[in-house]
Amino acid sequence: VKPVSKTSSGGCQTVNVETYGGGLWYTWFDRDLGLAGRVLVREGSKLQHKLVKVDKPVLRIPMLAIHLQRNLYQEGFKPNFQDHLKPVLATIPKAPKPAAAAAAASSAAPAPAPTNGSSASTAAAPGNVVDNHHAALLALVAEQLGCAAEDIVDFELNLCDVQPGVLGGAAEEFVFVGRLDNLASCYTALEALIDSCKSPDDLANEPAVRAVAMFDHEEVGSDSAQGAGGPVMRDTITRVARLLAQGEEGSIERTLRQSFLISADMAHALHPNYTDKHDALHAPAFQGGLVLKHNSNQRYATNAISAALFREVGRRAGVPVQEFCVRNDMPCGSTIGPILAHNLGCRTVDVGMPQLSMHSIREMAGVDDVLLAYRHFLAFFRTFSELDASLDIDSLPPPDIKGTIREPACSHVH
Repeated sequence: VKPVSKTSSGGCQTVNVETYGGGLWYTWFDRDLGLAGRVLVREGSKLQHKLVKVDKPVLRIPMLAIHLQRNLYQEGFKPNFQDHLKPVLATIPKAPKPAAAAAAASSAAPAPAPTNGSSASTAAAPGNVVDNHHAALLALVAEQLGCAAEDIVDFELNLCDVQPGVLGGAAEEFVFVGRLDNLASCYTALEALIDSCKSPDDLANEPAVRAVAMFDHEEVGSDSAQGAGGPVMRDTITRVARLLAQGEEGSIERTLRQSFLISADMAHALHPNYTDKHDALHAPAFQGGLVLKHNSNQRYATNAISAALFREVGRRAGVPVQEFCVRNDMPCGSTIGPILAHNLGCRTVDVGMPQLSMHSIREMAGVDDVLLAYRHFLAFFRTFSELDASLDIDSLPPPDIKGTIREPACSHVH
């Protein structure tokens, strides 16, 4: 929702919104949409930060009927994201009015609605939330928070699908829900961390610190204070290492070099209707376990050592692993793995659960893959330190170079 969202068109109140990242925006048409985000509320002399979710269908982006776009299948669906993505909130006659305006509504003549399909934006006072947004929108948020609309100082609200997630398929082997990318990885990693530390004995022989980090803004480059490109993770590791090492020289650098990072983001499963989009030898399947992502151009941070260690964790736990490498004639996506590996200098592996419909409003993953990811992450927390101690790459023998390398004369005139 934009800072000034109050718009109207064709006798309806609409909401001015901004797209985020690379969504499949056509999947948002004709969906039941709610609102979620954070709100600053004035309570006396204080500003309170509150989370809110309007979990009912209060918004909708209606599709244009086929009768009014006969060339749809010839030219494709090409909506203008500024003009055609505004969700409908209410009709103007039915929409709630601001409290002050409602008192004078009986004596004031109603303003004429825009005609001929034209759009209009209400002139708003800068920084005035009540004037910048429809009363109906503010009322929905205020009702959920139990406050007056006039007490709302500002907010960051996002549209969201209100249809609940379900298990699907003939064998109920799939998960159909929004935002699997990347909440599925966050959920399984956090559950694994919690379950790896249930009792004091779980950490009795652990020489390392177990942790999970979750970042904002991965879909738009991660360059923010709370993104993976920001200082939060390195600052946290620095403070913990300095405390545990009691300020010993070089402790922070040694901590980073000895650490191991799993960059967990969803992976592209082989699409049954578009099998040509995958390298035939690197085609992750549902119910096959986490996918190791490889890219020699460093779009992923995986290398031979980090991949071997991750596979070995799975082998010892009886958990399968799959491999992915993009086709040479297609661009490769990326993750926060290379960003963190660059900023921290630690060993990193990129992995993810296979899924379809990535960046759609409703995504699709395998039920077994969620469990397999949890099991793999749990095994990582429990066994990696012992496994890592068995690997000694510094003991490799020096290269046995024989002969003499002579550089031929360049024959250039200098």
